Amino acid sequence: MSERLIDSLVTTPALAELFSDDSMLQAMLEFEAALARVEARLGLIPAAETLLRPEIEPEEVRRAGTPAVPFVKAITATASYAHWGATSQDVTDTALVLLLKQARVLLAADCTRLCDALVRLSDEHAGSVMLARTLLQAASPVTFGLKAAGWLAAIRRSWQRLNDAFAEAFVLQFGGASGTVAALGDHGLTVGSFLAGELDLAYPDGPWHAHRDRLANVVCSCGVLTGTLGKMARDIALLMQNEVGEAVEPVEPGRGGSSTMPHKQNPVGCARALAAAYRVPGLVSTFLSAMMQEHERGIGNWHIEWPTISEVVQATGSALAAMAEVAEGLIVDPDRMKANIEATNGRIYAERAMFLLAAKMGRAAAHKLVEEAARQSRAENRPLQEFLPELDSTESYLGVAEEFRQRLRGE
Repeated sequence: MSERLIDSLVTTPALAELFSDDSMLQAMLEFEAALARVEARLGLIPAAETLLRPEIEPEEVRRAGTPAVPFVKAITATASYAHWGATSQDVTDTALVLLLKQARVLLAADCTRLCDALVRLSDEHAGSVMLARTLLQAASPVTFGLKAAGWLAAIRRSWQRLNDAFAEAFVLQFGGASGTVAALGDHGLTVGSFLAGELDLAYPDGPWHAHRDRLANVVCSCGVLTGTLGKMARDIALLMQNEVGEAVEPVEPGRGGSSTMPHKQNPVGCARALAAAYRVPGLVSTFLSAMMQEHERGIGNWHIEWPTISEVVQATGSALAAMAEVAEGLIVDPDRMKANIEATNGRIYAERAMFLLAAKMGRAAAHKLVEEAARQSRAENRPLQEFLPELDSTESYLGVAEEFRQRLRGE
């Protein structure tokens, strides 16, 4: 089992398996096997020998300072022409890129699930009027359909940035000892180009041993997406509060319960997304801090990248999967939304009253009058309309909410 209990709230089973030791070694082996095939085809080595995936112990990696050294030592023990002209960073960086290609597929699947669910929620609740909340206080109404469309549009934008960053980062690393593949003589470019094709990666203009901007863009884009998911999770968690009660996560046996309070229905999906959103910014900072790599190969800063990227991508995937589950089974309560509006005794329509009166007495005087009426309404627990007869029907006070919803929903 690759997924550890201690990490279960910050990854998914599929991503935990993807960044496991076995998967990492398999990606490294894929690079070496492809390199041998290309060099044998070009006549640079006698033949592409069969490569067996070795078992490497963590202590070997600690002693060597990189997993590539014990890995290459193990495969060249039986295949003397393996790793011909390459260096440690070539195999580790390219292996990481190969894992990121697989990670994008996993993330994309959950992002599609989430967006599909939000489209459905937005359409189903286009007319579900609810309180807007500004600074956590009741404000003039919106619709739940508009709120869901806002989440949807932000997630789509954030995913597009990450998807573009992934595409830019899917490039081969192949520079040899110091970035000139000198060991291959005049064949360096040909080998690199063929190797990139063999691995279905782009062939960059030059090795990027100490230039980490593409990976940094992936990490930063993960940070933006995770923050966007965290915003949605925060909103839903607040709507689930008993005093609000306007939405609730899917209700399933064993989900969201309490070890001591049987009545609890906790926002566990939102908690997972928020845990990721809290964690990722620090990891993004770690990666950005490590970008100042010395000359042609960094010391320490390169070595921290693999675990950092692994944690960032897994946390992002955990948040996506969690919010996809939440959105697919979210229970929305329009009746409770209506009751919460009515509980304000019409005070959320104070803005409307002010503009109606402003046409007659000016904005400043109207604001003062309505402010005093709202204070009396609150103090006496009576409808605002009793103090402001000018305040007519308020049911249509939604402006262009539906137009905005449709624009945000897209498609």
